[in-house]
Formats: sequence, C-alpha cells, structure tokens
Amino acid sequence: MDHHHHHDYSQADHHHHHHHHHHHNQSNHHHRHKSHSDGNIFSLCPFWQLGTQTSSSSSSTQILQSGVDGSKSKPKTVSSVARSLLPPRRRLRLDPASKLYFPYEPGKQVKSAIRLKNSSRSHVAFKFQTTAPKSCYMRPPGGILAPGESIIATVFRFVEQPDSNEKNVDQKTKVKFKIMSLKVKAETDYAPELFDEQKDQVAVERILRVVFLDAEHPSSALEKLKRQLAEAEAALEVRKKPPADSGPRDVGEGLVIDEWKERREKYLARQQVEAVGSV
Repeated sequence: MDHHHHHDYSQADHHHHHHHHHHHNQSNHHHRHKSHSDGNIFSLCPFWQLGTQTSSSSSSTQILQSGVDGSKSKPKTVSSVARSLLPPRRRLRLDPASKLYFPYEPGKQVKSAIRLKNSSRSHVAFKFQTTAPKSCYMRPPGGILAPGESIIATVFRFVEQPDSNEKNVDQKTKVKFKIMSLKVKAETDYAPELFDEQKDQVAVERILRVVFLDAEHPSSALEKLKRQLAEAEAALEVRKKPPADSGPRDVGEGLVIDEWKERREKYLARQQVEAVGSV
C-alpha cells in the first residue's frame, strides 16, 4: 500500500469536509492524543470520516454554485449536501444493538457475542476493530454476508484483576469495538485489505461499548449471551464437520486443517489488529 497516497487522501478529504464536520474536530483531536496504546486505532480512522464520502468533492462545489444560479442546481444541491451530512443507511442489523456484554470474571478470558445480519440488498463485508488489540480478539475478525444472511460473532477478552487504582478500573470499560461495513460484489472473497482499497466506501456501522455483567446473578442479558454463544459454537461445529458425501472436496475443509486454519485465523486476527495499531 502506498503510504504517501494514503496521507494525501486524508488531507484532501479533511479539506473538503472541513465545513461539514467542524464539530467533530474536538473528538478527533481528543482521540489523536490519547495514550499511544489506547487511541491508536481510532486515530487511524478519525471520526470525521464517519460518513460515506462519495459525494464529498461534488457537494462542496455545488454549494458554491448554488449561490450563483440558485434555480437550476438547488434541488440537487440540497439532497447531495444532506446525503453527505446524514450517516449512511446501515447495512447491518446488530443484536445487541450497541453493546458487547461480557461476564465479569477477573483474571479470566471471557466471551461476548453479537449477531450481525445483512439487512441490505447487496453482499456486505464487515470487519471488527478494537482499541485494545492486545487483550481482545474476534471470531471471525471479518467476513462477507449475503443479503439476509446472519452470523454470530464471538469476542474474546481477557479481564484483568481489579487494581486498587480507581482510574484503571474505569479504563477497562472504556475499551471500544468498532464494526465497519463495505458493500461488495457477490463473488468477492473476504480480505481485510478490501477496507483499505475502498476506504471512501467504508461505513462505520456501530461503535460498541463494553458492559460487564455480574456472572453470579442471572439476568436476561446474561441468558441471551449464553444462548448466542451456544449458537455460535454450534455453527462452528457444523462448519468443521466434513460434508457427508465424499465427492471431490476442497482440501481446506478437512478437520485438522480447519483446526489449524482457526488457530491461524486467531493469530492473524491478533497480528492484523496489532499491525493496525502500530502504523
């Protein structure tokens, strides 16, 4: 990937969008100066890029024109400006809608689950990002969903022992997860690079907050989490089982290889998230 180009892009983009997103600068600024390990991922995708930016340059030029000959370009202008200011229509339906629930078990690795459903009419690629790549990973870290298709993603997270230092305890729930989406052609194979190659088409579907649940006391959120985790496990088992008919098959479907692939996937997911952090 050509870094210089990437840099230019974000500059140019910022310039076009300056007047729309002025109020976001504050948060953007805040994220950029957070401690290196914590804020690094978000600073790569600053919040002024939340919208899909296809119409950025055209809309800013149209605004200028509308002053000159209002009558002709007005209808078009208003809608294109509105389009650039409104968040794009969501491509995924999430359940839970904006939170990741984890049982609170200090010193253990705990799991959360979230269902992603493609509610659009085209194929959609999704990808997770987190502000805490060292203590979290997602299975799968990304993928492609056909229209109407859904998947339960599992998020693994290590819960640290509470520290007497209050500020620290607070910090632990500040971990955020971001789900990005991208419209793709039906025959596309998933690769995280898709999100770099088509940066201006990527939408931030949701920023998920972490909520800890008391693991000792039953609650509806905890029950639902257990159900979703069980369903995710079952789906994984199904994917691992070799097909019944032993016709010609892809070597990649063997159990052993799947096990290896899964380990490799976990490893890559971790690498990938950390790499994003260290750019």
